[in-house]
Amino acid sequence: MVRIIEGAADWRGPDMAKSTAWIHDWTKDEIAEIERAFAVASKAGKTLETLTREDFPLPSVAGRFAEARERLENGGGLQLFRGFPNERYAKDDLRLIYWGMGKHFGTARSQSRVGDLLGDVMNFGVITESAGGRGYQSNQRLSFHTDSCDVTGLFVLNVAKEGGLSKLASSVAVRNEIARRRPDLLDVLYQPFYWSWNKQEPADAKPYYQQPVYSEADGHFSCRFIDGQMKNAQAFPEVPRFTPAQIEARAMIDDLTNDEEFHFSMMFQPGDLQLVNNHTCFHARTAFTDWPENERHRHLLRMWLSVPNSRPLSPLMATIYQDQHAGAVRGGFPSRTGKHVFNTYVMTD
Repeated sequence: MVRIIEGAADWRGPDMAKSTAWIHDWTKDEIAEIERAFAVASKAGKTLETLTREDFPLPSVAGRFAEARERLENGGGLQLFRGFPNERYAKDDLRLIYWGMGKHFGTARSQSRVGDLLGDVMNFGVITESAGGRGYQSNQRLSFHTDSCDVTGLFVLNVAKEGGLSKLASSVAVRNEIARRRPDLLDVLYQPFYWSWNKQEPADAKPYYQQPVYSEADGHFSCRFIDGQMKNAQAFPEVPRFTPAQIEARAMIDDLTNDEEFHFSMMFQPGDLQLVNNHTCFHARTAFTDWPENERHRHLLRMWLSVPNSRPLSPLMATIYQDQHAGAVRGGFPSRTGKHVFNTYVMTD
């Protein structure tokens, strides 16, 4: 009998869609505390480059974030904070506010070889399927996947004219269903696949590496699934072709995540802060159409966060996560220059 992973991380889409346990509406006092912290940082002349946690004091909200980290790691793996009054602030101010909140949540990790710690999720016209394509820079549909960090945080500035729904699914529930239906394919997903770095590799590395989709360490499960990067590795002639079992296992993840029994959709609102544990949850997005005015284009700020209560990881995850110990600062892609940027509008590659 194949082991089933039990617990709060094994949830189904319709059930999570009905639940409000993972959603917190900011109170007036909490909003006021965040606004005071912004005023303190602004008066001190702090920038994204110089801001520290102490420069952005959040005595009560920091406790709320600690509760959220617990829910992300040991609960359903999702958290939504809703109701921040974006309309009171310019976009540059919102960048500093989000960065200040992030300082209390975890450690930001680079999202590409350019070293972007605070990414802009919006349509830059990138083709997702290209060898170096990054889905967050397009308006295309994004299939269910995980990001290369412990927790992904998205702070919503603007929503699209049409589309752009966020879709979420439990990777634990999908894993368990594969265990019930096709334990032979479950074994395949615990074995290494070849992945493309999608041009994010360190300067001295090959453009591909090996890593499983599923792994476990000290009883803790982790999923990392970005099907496009596995497909792109097939472009290298020295990489073995997918086996029939690998093709079938990848297709089963795709089928299950797109089954309405396993996922749910939500529409963002300006001021939302969505946090997702990448070890236990998949996320996806529908295609979207922007408003004609540039200032109204769909725009989210993204952080890849390493969190202090993260789970231990298998040594097989070392290529991306570097340090597999619980609570380690890890994940993300190394900056080629050793420098970091905070605005992907001005990022060059």
